[in-house]
Amino acid sequence: MNKKAVVLVSGGMDSALCAALAIKDGYVLTTLHLNYGQRTESKELASFHAISDFYHVESRLIIDAGYFKTIGKSSLTDVSIEISKANLSSKEIPTSYVPFRNGNILSIAASWAESIGAEAIYIGAMQLDSSGYPDCRNEFFEAFEHAINIGTKPETNIRIITPLMNFKKIDIVLIGTELGVPFHLTWSCYKESDIACGVCDSCALRLRGFASAGVEDSLKYAVKPDYGNIE
Repeated sequence: MNKKAVVLVSGGMDSALCAALAIKDGYVLTTLHLNYGQRTESKELASFHAISDFYHVESRLIIDAGYFKTIGKSSLTDVSIEISKANLSSKEIPTSYVPFRNGNILSIAASWAESIGAEAIYIGAMQLDSSGYPDCRNEFFEAFEHAINIGTKPETNIRIITPLMNFKKIDIVLIGTELGVPFHLTWSCYKESDIACGVCDSCALRLRGFASAGVEDSLKYAVKPDYGNIE
C-alpha cells in the first residue's frame, strides 16, 4: 500500500511546493486547509482547491477554525488592526502573526493523519526568509513531532517534514519552477483577494523571491516596490 502524507496547503507558493516535494518523496497526497477568519479566506480556499486539483488530490479536509478570529490579536483576523507594511530588515514580529497558529494546525493534522494512517505531515515553514514568526522555527517542529508521537497510539509514527525550513524565497521560486509548481494558482497577499497589494510582508517576500530568481510572477499587484536582492 502506498504511504500517505497530510500536506498543509494554505494556498500559497510555499505549500504548493511542499505538495510537489511530497509527491517526489513518494507519498500519496491528502491536503488540509484551515478557514480561520482571515481577510483573504475565500481566495485562499479557492487556491487550495486549485492546487489540490492540479495534483489530483482526492482526499481533502477543510477545517473551520473561526476561533482564531475570536481569539484575535492578529491583523489577519481583526480588521481593526492594520496590516504592517513590509519591512524585510525588521526583527520585530509583524502584526500578521496569528498566535500559535501552527500549533493548532499541526494538532488537527496529527489527528487526521492518525485516523487515516498517514506517516507524515508536510508543512511549508521557513525560518530563514520569512516574517520571523516564532512557530516557524526548526526546534518548534522537532518538539511538536515528539509530542505527537507521545500522545498517539503506540503503533502510530508520524513525521513532521519541513522541506523548506532552510530555504529562501529565491529557492522556492527556482526549485518550484523546475518541478512545474503552479505558482499562477497560488495566493500570497494578506490584505486583498483580487489584486495583490504588493506592500504587505507576504507580498514583499514573494516579489523579492521572484525578482532575485529572475522569474516573472504572473500575479497582478496594485504596486510593485523594489525590495532589493535576496541577500
